Amino acid sequence: MPRAWKFGDDIDTDAIIPGRYLVMNDPEELAKHAFEGTRSQFAGQVEPGDVIVAGSNFGCGSSREHAPLALKGAGVKAVVSRSFARIFFRNSINVGLPLLVCDDVDMIRDGDRLSLDLDRGIIHNLDRLEDYNTTPLPPFLQEIVEAGGLIQYTKRQVGTA
Repeated sequence: MPRAWKFGDDIDTDAIIPGRYLVMNDPEELAKHAFEGTRSQFAGQVEPGDVIVAGSNFGCGSSREHAPLALKGAGVKAVVSRSFARIFFRNSINVGLPLLVCDDVDMIRDGDRLSLDLDRGIIHNLDRLEDYNTTPLPPFLQEIVEAGGLIQYTKRQVGTA
């Protein structure tokens, strides 16, 4: 069952993937170093479908696409935050990683089992038996995420996928 990995405010891209790994472009290789200096157990314990839950301004810092790639490579299903740095938000959509804005992130505890309804923008907390509303992605951004990112989406639009 997918679980929450809880983080605070202002988690920057250097915390998500340290700069020394920017020579890598393979999401699975990047994933081995995700949160290496911040939460060292993450890379070895994250499971496909797990969800990152954070406070405000998640993904601030540099504009590197490596940060959402590392999370996607780790199998993270989505990132839920009170707010996102704008460039991180766009980079995440571009690589097919869904993001949800939620004012109730403080209600979610580290390790809570979560179920996400991305279409409706609802988080089901299976441990606390609570639901939280999010701001779902607009339909055109959902289409990009569902395609696996902007490149795959574009290929489908031009008929080469």
